[in-house]
Amino acid sequence: MYGSFYGWYLKCQSDTQTLAVIPAVHNARNKRTCSIQIITDNDAWTVTFPADAFHRTRRNIFIEENQFGENGIHLSIHTPQLVVQGKLHFGSLCPLKYDIMGPFALVPFMECRHSVWSMRHLVTGNVNINGEKYSFQHALGYWEGDRGRSFPKKYIWTQCCLSDGSLMLSVADIPMAGIHFTGIIGAVLWRGKEYRIATYLGAKVVRIQNKAVRVIQGNLELEIRLLEAAEQPLKAPAKGNMVRTIHESASCRAFYRFCKKGCILFAFETDKASIEYEYFS
Repeated sequence: MYGSFYGWYLKCQSDTQTLAVIPAVHNARNKRTCSIQIITDNDAWTVTFPADAFHRTRRNIFIEENQFGENGIHLSIHTPQLVVQGKLHFGSLCPLKYDIMGPFALVPFMECRHSVWSMRHLVTGNVNINGEKYSFQHALGYWEGDRGRSFPKKYIWTQCCLSDGSLMLSVADIPMAGIHFTGIIGAVLWRGKEYRIATYLGAKVVRIQNKAVRVIQGNLELEIRLLEAAEQPLKAPAKGNMVRTIHESASCRAFYRFCKKGCILFAFETDKASIEYEYFS
């Protein structure tokens, strides 16, 4: 019998600090647990809780005294290895116009389903992690989620908040009905306009090589290049069991270029990119 998982990814980023938090619940065979993962620029921790500590509504997750949702994050973790305390408040969320999965949201038995709750929102507050203060004053946030049985075996994921918007892109090997195909889901918010890039809209990968990916869809082209990783280990589900180790750079150096009809809408290098590059692992 296949296991299952459900989790959110909430990222908060100032000019100098990055904090990502992943509350999740996982079912493997007859064992059910939940966890909170904390990721910063330079470190990562996983704290496991008993299954009955996890409670979820549509817009909130509760794990003991920790709360995550549309209003923000409240963290209260006390273990021998990790002490976290603080509150972060979210401003108005910026959801996509429709489900990032498009028609694939209706397809049964998919290995993993993705959600985007907010492409961009303001974050205000403070969190103390093992004595180090993370201060977010009019910082930027991003909120997404995953559910299913397992993360894709091979995938690339990236997210970055821009001066005038935000972007996310995921390219993954998707198993379905005995076959495999390269699935693409992505969105670019730029100067008040939403551009959707996805397999169900005709998007295709024209390059995956040397930590770079280039995707085209009609007259749109999006290119991402990982220039300098800052990887931290995270736990990921395999048939509901959190036994796989992946690596995320919560804040690293990358290059992004987005074109429409051959004209460059933006092209920039940043040290605030978030990237998981698991395509050759």
